[in-house]
Amino acid sequence: MFFTVLDSAVSTVVQPGGIYLVVGTLSAFVAVHLLFTRFFSSSNTAFKRDVHNKTFNTVSGATGLLSNPDSVLSREKVQGSIAEYETLFAGARKSVGTTSNRDSIEHREKEYQTMVNSFYDLVTDFYEWGWGQSFHFAPRFIGETFEESIVRSEYYLALRANIQPTSKVLDVGCGVGGPMRNIQQFTGADITGVTINEYQVRVGNRYCAQKGIDDKCRSVQCDFQKLPEKFEAGTFDAAYAIEATCHSPDRKVCFQGVNHCLKKGGMFVAYEWVVLPERGYDSNNPDHVRVKEGIEVGNGLPTLATTQEIVKALEETGFEVVDVFDANRNVHSGREVPWYYTLTGSLTLKGFRMTRFGRNATHALVSLLELLRIAPRGSVRVSALLNATALDLVEGGRKEIFTPSLCVVARKK
Repeated sequence: MFFTVLDSAVSTVVQPGGIYLVVGTLSAFVAVHLLFTRFFSSSNTAFKRDVHNKTFNTVSGATGLLSNPDSVLSREKVQGSIAEYETLFAGARKSVGTTSNRDSIEHREKEYQTMVNSFYDLVTDFYEWGWGQSFHFAPRFIGETFEESIVRSEYYLALRANIQPTSKVLDVGCGVGGPMRNIQQFTGADITGVTINEYQVRVGNRYCAQKGIDDKCRSVQCDFQKLPEKFEAGTFDAAYAIEATCHSPDRKVCFQGVNHCLKKGGMFVAYEWVVLPERGYDSNNPDHVRVKEGIEVGNGLPTLATTQEIVKALEETGFEVVDVFDANRNVHSGREVPWYYTLTGSLTLKGFRMTRFGRNATHALVSLLELLRIAPRGSVRVSALLNATALDLVEGGRKEIFTPSLCVVARKK
């Protein structure tokens, strides 16, 4: 109820300082509500995970950030986990180029399992809070809602992968399974999603059961660098990855594993995060490197690749690259809403939490929750990390030196 009130209030704000008045007033309301909920309310107001609505859409839901019945990371370990994660990006945002040197990159590549697992232990709830169950961007037509663009991009991927009702499909890096469930319901296929993160497996499978599709759709814990250890050769008819293999420390190893899992002729379709030298990204430009490093530190990435590097890795691991293009190539054509607009956005009814004001309001709420000892210590540092990287994503998109949606269509030879 609170966030319905908040969104409605924000949609009426027209004065430049009005947002601060709204956030300040409602933050006080939240403080009272939280204290009452924590000490006086009945158990039926407790945290409830719901696939059909945003789990964190209520105040009781907000209190479950980083601390709920599905959590793998104990409350006491959140602060240590974010501290450990930050050491993998020592010097980030302080000195441009520090995290782009070979030693820094190799350190993250070596520790990628800790880096990625810690990252998603910390940020999964925040992603779901602000974004929903599909943790990715998408090109968006004017007149199309954010949610519609997300689902359309997933359906397009299913089309290019030739997923049929009888297909067995692998989702490489499935998160909490939003795309997997959408694609399963769209195609009728049997889909197995893999994620390195135990918490995401728990959440994803709970959501599949709530949807009533757990017989056709499931998450399993698996490092996508070690797919042959989990699946026999030729298990799947098709595979896809949505903004996931950017976490890979060695894409050739990852793609070799995908190739192993596919039947001959099977399709692999991916949306990849890449920097764009073809659009002007310059590794000798400090501003460009600053943006690149900011995206990496805020998203648990060893280092961002280029289009050429992605294509080469696929071709060297037994794939024929059928098509490759930036799905956001028309980002500033006037026919589309820029993919990063949701992170800047206007103060709209539905999109408040994803805007800069909304993120600041969320950060204030998380600070309050931590102060009241409802959220674990370290939660504010996680929120700050995500707020900072949102600015880098926007700058990378505006300058067209980065895209999260390089679409690659490949066929196993």
